[in-house]
Amino acid sequence: MADQTSVDRTYLSDATADLMGVVRDIAAAELAPAASAAESSGTFPRDTFRLLGEAGLLALPYSSDHGGGDLPVHDYLQVLEELAAAWGTVALGVSVHTLACFPLATYGTDDQRSRWLPDMLAGQLLGAYCLSETDAGSDAAALRTRAARDGDDYVVDGTKAWITHGGVADFYAVMARTSDDGAKGITCLLVDGAADGLTGLPPEHKLGFRASPTSQVRFEGVRVPAERRIGDEGQGFAIAMAALDSGRLGIAACAVGIAQAALDLAVGYASTRRQFGRPVAEFQGLSFLLADMATGVSAARQLYLAAARRRDSGRPFATEASMAKLFATDMAMQVTTDAVQVLGGAGYVEDHPAERYFREAKALQIVEGTNQIQRMVIGRSLTQAPRH
Repeated sequence: MADQTSVDRTYLSDATADLMGVVRDIAAAELAPAASAAESSGTFPRDTFRLLGEAGLLALPYSSDHGGGDLPVHDYLQVLEELAAAWGTVALGVSVHTLACFPLATYGTDDQRSRWLPDMLAGQLLGAYCLSETDAGSDAAALRTRAARDGDDYVVDGTKAWITHGGVADFYAVMARTSDDGAKGITCLLVDGAADGLTGLPPEHKLGFRASPTSQVRFEGVRVPAERRIGDEGQGFAIAMAALDSGRLGIAACAVGIAQAALDLAVGYASTRRQFGRPVAEFQGLSFLLADMATGVSAARQLYLAAARRRDSGRPFATEASMAKLFATDMAMQVTTDAVQVLGGAGYVEDHPAERYFREAKALQIVEGTNQIQRMVIGRSLTQAPRH
């Protein structure tokens, strides 16, 4: 496991330093030792998420009024980075669960939050976020899953695609079409994972994050009580986009954690691997490569932290979130590629986790909006009115 204690961290909350000690203990004792075998077998670590819930790590950025940790997003993301350095699947799962809780925590009524949020934040219920479909990925406003009002219920029909925790989640934050009015016709529903007619299809066979199930989720006449609608009818697209702004910061933090782990592995290997009578880290070509890797990791960390500070202070942060996601995930792809190169043949086999880091980094350039979409978001922002 990477030695994350080498990272010079600053926090906005005085309590975070003590919390980080707990996170590192869990990462060292529970996550890192289990990661390789679980990824090889594709075994989803559901009990690990219960453990994280019991430790309060699934509730960190939310209000203590409903069992949250009241932690600034700036500090929560650093916890996520630490988890990612130990086991990417777990960090990604925490980020997705946090994303799935966002609609209820931010747009739900007081009664809705009191009824459902405490168990979600305590880790008793694991969440999934259902926006994408086979023909509505980057073009989220084109989604076709429908929710028709029938008395006191909505009846949901359709299929969602690329759903992390699909088939294993206890609840789904589902964006469904309630009218044909484009983006204004989408509504957010909180769907019970045990609802009749809801089926998780077989998991996709992925390049990386193999212990994290990703599948289509089918809705066939699923009845959802109207009291489980989050926000107003037609507000779902706005809710979804707001959730993704925060979710992109989570992905950026995961990318930095994986890249930091790859860097630490490469430095450790290069410092002990000897050729021509000395450690290979002393050769200029390799030393410069490591220097570039370290600079990229540090720059990406500062970029996501700067975006998080804007979010914590209530300032607009959507563009900065896209910048952080874009830069951090592209950086992670480059750093993990270079880590494999530093290890040479050893980096290409499963004896070392370098190849796993490489496979995981690729996924992060795609999820929560591809990096091409992030460039579109950033480009459009350049011609808009100045923000504050």
